[in-house]
Amino acid sequence: MLKFLSKLVPDSQLKPVGLAFLGLFFLLAGAPKSWAQLNNRAFYRPIDLKPENDQQLRLQVSGLLFNKDNEYFNKIDDGRTYYGTQLAPRLVYFPSPKFRLEAGIFLQKDYGTEKLRIVQPLFTAIYQHGPHRLLLGNIQGHVQHGYIEPMFDFERVLTTPLEEGTQYLLSTRRLTLDAWVNWQRQQYRFSNYQEEVAGGLATEVTVLEDSLGWRVGIPFQFTGKHLGGQIDTLDKPLQTYFNLATGLRVRKKLPSDLFQAVSFDGYVTQFIDYSFTQELAFDKGYGIYLNAGLNTKLSDLQVAYWRGNGYFSPLGGRLYRSISSTVSDPQYTERYRELLILRVLKDYQLADNLVLTTRFEPLYDLGNKSIDFSFALYLNFNQEFLLTTLRRNK
Repeated sequence: MLKFLSKLVPDSQLKPVGLAFLGLFFLLAGAPKSWAQLNNRAFYRPIDLKPENDQQLRLQVSGLLFNKDNEYFNKIDDGRTYYGTQLAPRLVYFPSPKFRLEAGIFLQKDYGTEKLRIVQPLFTAIYQHGPHRLLLGNIQGHVQHGYIEPMFDFERVLTTPLEEGTQYLLSTRRLTLDAWVNWQRQQYRFSNYQEEVAGGLATEVTVLEDSLGWRVGIPFQFTGKHLGGQIDTLDKPLQTYFNLATGLRVRKKLPSDLFQAVSFDGYVTQFIDYSFTQELAFDKGYGIYLNAGLNTKLSDLQVAYWRGNGYFSPLGGRLYRSISSTVSDPQYTERYRELLILRVLKDYQLADNLVLTTRFEPLYDLGNKSIDFSFALYLNFNQEFLLTTLRRNK
């Protein structure tokens, strides 16, 4: 571990950082736990395939009202506000107990504008056999992949809510796996832009789960992003970026109404630029991402620590990058990026299919000795209505 840490921090800081990491790990691994990663289940769209659904025609309505304010004043990630609503009605038909066909429309309206920001048709074919599920068309994307923030930005729920391509899901008692391809931009002959494709794998093996409430998991996460193509008119090099993460997740349920669970997640991450011609400031980078969490009756509390060295992820959270995405300082870089983040989270179940989520996330930039924060309010709605049951042709 100390050898890996030497890539992240200067030699003069290696010993205290390494000892702090090991001390925090053993302290929390010997203590209780719950969700140290962000619990984003309120943003999941339920997709059921049951024997009783055979030949049914249903209407599913999904909606999200959002308000997220990033009060950031740093040179890596701009402060900005997301304020608006999303609506996605779908007709759902079950030609057999194992198949689900969906067709609908996705609408997004950002407040403060006259026009809809997104108007896009939705088509999905889903086949399920036991623990295996295959999706073609609009896949289960963004936070439903289950990535950590440095690998996959939560704000894609608001900025890039739709993913189109192919997805394979596996879910058993000991193993979950999500392998996916998102075809982001199609290229045609004489296009003046590059094609874009992203994909990845997110999996976790449960190595311990007992009656005392302990759970230990080993995750592995991978993403890739490629920009290229051979039929455009651009004189621009191919770009290919890979990101990987692995670590350990430990959580323990508590026999208390007030303090319900505690948790610890520790990840190491890597960035690799596999482009033939490197255009970024760094061609490889590393990171450590640590989360400690406490679930209480009042709210969920989390403390996250990030230390990056030349890290970049085209799909990941902008705050964790060493390369600026700001309007005012687009050429700025910060090889060593060190953050301490406090998260205060709460989901309020207002009705069976209606969840109000509140989040307050102050952060301290240890390298620049500055404080930023964000706060957010989300209202998620998901409901399916049975319209009719069709008869089979004999």
